[in-house]
Amino acid sequence: MNYQNLSGEVITPQNTDYDEARAIYNAMIDKKPAVIVKCKNTQDVVNAVNYARKNNIEVSIRSGGHNGAGLALVDDGLVIDLSQMNDITVNPNTKTAIVEPGNTLANLDAATHEHGLALPSGIIGTTGIGGITLGGGLGYLSRKAGLTIDNLLECEVVLANGEIVTANKDINSDLFWALRGGGGNFGVVTSFKFNLIDVKNVYAGPMFWPIEQAREAMEFYDKFTKNASNDLYGFFAFLIVPPAAPFPEHLWNQNVCGIVWNYTGPIEKAEEVFKPIREFGPPVLDFVSEIPMTALNTMFDALYPPGMQWYWKAHYIKELTPESIKINIEHGSKIPTMHTTTHLYPVDGACHEVSNSETAWANREARWAQVIVGVDPNPDKADEVTNWCKTYFDALIPHAMGGAYVNFMMNEGQERIKAAYKNNYEKLVIVKTKYDPNNFFHINQNIKPKG
Repeated sequence: MNYQNLSGEVITPQNTDYDEARAIYNAMIDKKPAVIVKCKNTQDVVNAVNYARKNNIEVSIRSGGHNGAGLALVDDGLVIDLSQMNDITVNPNTKTAIVEPGNTLANLDAATHEHGLALPSGIIGTTGIGGITLGGGLGYLSRKAGLTIDNLLECEVVLANGEIVTANKDINSDLFWALRGGGGNFGVVTSFKFNLIDVKNVYAGPMFWPIEQAREAMEFYDKFTKNASNDLYGFFAFLIVPPAAPFPEHLWNQNVCGIVWNYTGPIEKAEEVFKPIREFGPPVLDFVSEIPMTALNTMFDALYPPGMQWYWKAHYIKELTPESIKINIEHGSKIPTMHTTTHLYPVDGACHEVSNSETAWANREARWAQVIVGVDPNPDKADEVTNWCKTYFDALIPHAMGGAYVNFMMNEGQERIKAAYKNNYEKLVIVKTKYDPNNFFHINQNIKPKG
């Protein structure tokens, strides 16, 4: 590679910071790239793409490095690392933001919060904006304002041939359609333009109930949220209470069930909205109060720092049947390690106001995206947390919709990818064939071109 053409740093195995540069969020992944290019701008990305294509080198794209399957890295290939491309321009008058792909959600939240604005996105501040957006983008504001892709207005994209193109509803509209859920299959997005919504402070936080009340809690959650306004969001979880402040000592290491709430309606109505919730149970822990949106979006960052062992499995869920509740309780009450958990993320509300055909994201009729994650800092626990995830996942198959949210998938094979995109898969193949006919971008949840 002609390093003189690059603004950013080039790191090879000979560099002293090579191991640091190739480290990603999931320490269960140990890939050794031949070269890591830390791009500073779009032209760096073009140069890296052209070099890799001309020299027949495999390429992976790294934004935040959060992908569970480790798709940010490639053995013996070239990593296009976007982490230093982190400019953000917020326009409070138009309520839009232009965001480079190296930003984390915490970066973006901080930039938008000062204007009383927010982007519907995830629940962990260290997540990269690139991966979560291209996969769909579920989070605390999904019921209120849809997925991240429902708030995406435009992308700047470097294609496999090195061309820089714009994609929006009017220009390269087929590419724009595919980018909204189709992952990194079509090019390297070097800039996102988002619509923002009015959110500054929220009434939010976790509530826990004893595991013995899990059935009643799941049934209450199911019924209550089904009839709630889109201003009320809550994801359900089975977890082990961390043995540290601010959690009360008498709950430390207890296996509980819980809901992490987020209410974005009028703050003067919050107590009224939560009155029936607080009367149910009542909860053994109630940390719900008025907080900045930025505090909610980073609430679990310290609990889940980079470098742990992670294994992911996921389902789309339409209904919580009595049998599926029973299975969830059976496995949710046998969580093997403190960081291991399962979450049921709502897909309803504003998500249901967009049709399956409008974007590549093909599971609008789901009620939840469930993720089952085995997590532990100790590599010796990797098999234990992995086996728990797989067993839990297998037990729920008869009660799931098929397919999974691509951002929650490991390397699970082509049939699982097809199931994730359902009726949109063939259209995605057409777009892939047009923009990346040689499958240059294939270190991803890959949509194979025709031919």
